[in-house]
Amino acid sequence: MFEGQPKGLYALALANTGERFGYYTMLAVFALFLRANFGLEPGTAGAIYSTFLGLVYFLPLVGGAMADKFGFGKMVTIGIFVMFAGYLLLSLPLGGDTFALIVMALSLLLIGFGTGLFKGNLQVMVGDLYNEKKYADKRDSGFSIFYMAINIGALFAPTAAVKIMEWAQTDLGYSVNDSYHFAFAVACASLILSIAIYYFTRSTFRHVEGGTKKAGEEAVVEDLPASENKARIVALCLVFAVVIFFWMAFHQNGLTLTYFADEFTEKTSTGVQSMAFNVWNLVTIIIMVYALFSVFQSKKGSNKLISGLILLAGAAFLYWQYTGVEGEVAVSAPIFQQFNPFYVVALTPVSLAIFGALAKKGKEPSAPRKIALGMIIAAVGFAVMAYGSFGLPTPEAQKALGEGGEFVSANWLISTYLVLTFAELLLSPMGISFVSKVAPPKLKGMMMGGWFVATALGNMLVSVGGFLWGGIDLWIVWTVFIVLCLLSAVFMFAMMKRLEKVC
Repeated sequence: MFEGQPKGLYALALANTGERFGYYTMLAVFALFLRANFGLEPGTAGAIYSTFLGLVYFLPLVGGAMADKFGFGKMVTIGIFVMFAGYLLLSLPLGGDTFALIVMALSLLLIGFGTGLFKGNLQVMVGDLYNEKKYADKRDSGFSIFYMAINIGALFAPTAAVKIMEWAQTDLGYSVNDSYHFAFAVACASLILSIAIYYFTRSTFRHVEGGTKKAGEEAVVEDLPASENKARIVALCLVFAVVIFFWMAFHQNGLTLTYFADEFTEKTSTGVQSMAFNVWNLVTIIIMVYALFSVFQSKKGSNKLISGLILLAGAAFLYWQYTGVEGEVAVSAPIFQQFNPFYVVALTPVSLAIFGALAKKGKEPSAPRKIALGMIIAAVGFAVMAYGSFGLPTPEAQKALGEGGEFVSANWLISTYLVLTFAELLLSPMGISFVSKVAPPKLKGMMMGGWFVATALGNMLVSVGGFLWGGIDLWIVWTVFIVLCLLSAVFMFAMMKRLEKVC
């Protein structure tokens, strides 16, 4: 899995980890902040949330076009500083009046534009690391590792958001509404870490930054016949069309799934289940998964022994944690968002092992086929939610019932995040890898931007869930996403021959 990868991969992945930690710390509480601080209705908060996500994922198209002209590294650097300014404004506790709303809008614009310069261009640089022949067959696994690193940052984000808000309230005496801004301030600190990692490790990826040609020199970029360029662009656009509906469904994790956690999920947990809400237990499980793989994959006996000892230490730590469980543990809605990145990090080696074994047999599915399968699995994830929501009151009725409402086990959400993560692992890293491989050489930045535009459109449509949230049965809300995911999968399979032709 990690062997034979270019050094620049780990440098760029770590830089992205820092940035994503800050972003997801902010995102973990953002929808709840909009409702609490400004008194917004679920639909209005959902519209702002989805518009911001759309901005974050649309602007990489602009950033990619700029990078094709001025260089990827330069745009990444500028992007970090613009994002920092946005998070700094968002961290200011200005209250809930019109002025505060305007400042928040400005901060979101800055974060969105900065992310547009940073996000897509960093991933183009990762893809270009694999242009060398010796790395070419490592592209898919490289993007899986890169995606895993993103989620390491995201894993700690919900806990960081909850803990720093609790600290601001209990130790510093800030109100609940003002404490949200402390969570936003975490992003500022994480960006400082990102820029430090980027510049201290720059020597490992400087050759893919672009925009470094000497005066009087013309950059020589390979070109393809017009017919082949057209076929590639058409194939990419077909994939982009499907991606829209995946992200529309998947990013309900920050909206309707968070609403569900806040309004319908039991507020406390006991026993083994309560251990899942401690991020350090999740980290221990991740370490144990990697140690287990090392036991089977290591060639040296000493490495196998060390990995075995790590497994035993992890098991002992979890048992010790279990013996210390007493009574009920409070569960806050944002904390559920740690499960998706946990599953991504824990399951990435499993995914790579499965596809590696299939590749050896010559049976590994193509990237487009993986994406289509991911859409089917996403539908299954929302089917779990639909089943778990049967018999529950509508959100409006639940609000009227107050503490007398009906509440369900956290296991429904935990299970849903597991299934959706399987879908994500088939779609997101594979899709990005597909774009980096298929994009015409002269349009790499713009095509990667196109991937994020599709993601942006999907995120704009996330608000559909917010507007559905209210007077209709929950199982109907989830069924909307089931149908959209299945229709997208059918479309993908119908176009499969055309897509696989350019792979």
